Amino acid sequence: MAFMEKPPAGKVLLDDTVPLTAAIEASQSLQSHTEYIIRVQRGISVENSWQIVRRYSDFDLLNNSLQIAGLSLPLPPKKLIGNMDREFIAERQKGLQNYLNVITTNHILSNCELVKKFLDPNNYSANYTEIALQQVSMFFRSEPKWEVVEPLKDIGWRIRKKYFLMKIKNQPKERLVLSWADLGPDKYLSDKDFQCLIKLLPSCLHPYIYRVTFATANESSALLIRMFNEKGTLKDLIYKAKPKDPFLKKYCNPKKIQGLELQQIKTYGRQILEVLKFLHDKGFPYGHLHSSNVMLDGDTCRLLDLENSLLGLPSFYRSYFSQFRKINTLESVDVHCFGHLLYEMTYGRPPDSVPVDSFPPAPSMAVVAVLESTLSCEACKNGMPTVSRLLQMPLFSDVLLTTSEKPQFKIPTKLKEALRIAKECIEKRLIEEQKQIHQHRRLTRAQSHHGSEEERKKRKILARKKSKRSALENSEEHSAKYSNSNNSAGSGASSPLTSPSSPTPPSTSVEHAPF
Repeated sequence: MAFMEKPPAGKVLLDDTVPLTAAIEASQSLQSHTEYIIRVQRGISVENSWQIVRRYSDFDLLNNSLQIAGLSLPLPPKKLIGNMDREFIAERQKGLQNYLNVITTNHILSNCELVKKFLDPNNYSANYTEIALQQVSMFFRSEPKWEVVEPLKDIGWRIRKKYFLMKIKNQPKERLVLSWADLGPDKYLSDKDFQCLIKLLPSCLHPYIYRVTFATANESSALLIRMFNEKGTLKDLIYKAKPKDPFLKKYCNPKKIQGLELQQIKTYGRQILEVLKFLHDKGFPYGHLHSSNVMLDGDTCRLLDLENSLLGLPSFYRSYFSQFRKINTLESVDVHCFGHLLYEMTYGRPPDSVPVDSFPPAPSMAVVAVLESTLSCEACKNGMPTVSRLLQMPLFSDVLLTTSEKPQFKIPTKLKEALRIAKECIEKRLIEEQKQIHQHRRLTRAQSHHGSEEERKKRKILARKKSKRSALENSEEHSAKYSNSNNSAGSGASSPLTSPSSPTPPSTSVEHAPF
């Protein structure tokens, strides 16, 4: 497909950040091996689920591929003798289920291509590197001055975004990096507006935005070229990683966990907040802040990947903030993601879970104050502060910025309006997803509460009390009737209910049968 051709009609734009869960439903023994039938579900909808069949050898192959992450994953060991025994198969099934639970709840592993292909082969069967190479090759037919040096394999976390080391033919010593990305589910711009905005990115000048050298797009993808930075990103600094290494190797299991110095935290944090405020004031949606999207240039942070929101790509932290209904604008998303980044700068690793109940000791209580305003239970429940409010907090208010570069990013009025509408659509999809998750959690809690052992005991006790009360009332009613009957017989009076000489008059009211 030529670079400027349209995408195939009816192409499904999956949100790759929606979590996949997997439950082994059964196992079946064949002549020489056992197959495990697994129910995989995307998100909270039971309707959005499917079955896959996997052998132990498939798990083993996946596990070998994931060894690059440097994690000790709990795959049950191989067994050559007795591996068809019923008890062994049952025990192994438990072990494999535990293995699936571990890889699907690990934020980095669950989003990697290896795991997605294992659990959802129908939607992840394409060779995205090959697709990217075809698109890039088509582009170079009309732009012969560029030359591919080598693919930078798996340096990012996105499945549908690929990178290549580049050079300019008449400047062979200068290295650049090309990124190619497919469209995502939040692409709401028209094709024309999308292409115009992508081509505007090289004109964006800001001391804390990493400069785009070249940018172009078609209706299905975008291609951008930037200078290659040997020192890498802010995440590379925190994790002491080599920029060219695969994402899993760099960040899944850091050998040394150590946060940054307080002055670095203050300076980098202030610079990042300044560029977020600039983008928010321009009406340019970002929503993709994390430490891998911050390039380091000496003591200066520069934001990367402004094109992501134009392409409609989902955020790295979407599975976190989609749980909280008060984080429902791209501005509040940026602030929440800033909290994740500040935590990582402070402690040298991401938080174990969000919201964070309590924070470990930090270099300054001013750091903890910002973290509490963005990651605590109260913050996630009540909403995020603005970027302007964060800039006024003690951690950042006294930081002096020495740059003299004047920001420039002129967006035509028509495109500003297109951005505003696209931003509203992105937020509307997020709000709808948050509403569905909230309803699902309420229903799950109610079912769990109703089915708990304590609740079952309470219901049994209430049923016994009700039964006793009913029996007592029936007994009292019977006694009353018996007493009335004896009194009537003793006085010689006839009962109007039983006397044939006094028939009961027909009822004038209408009784409706229950239905």
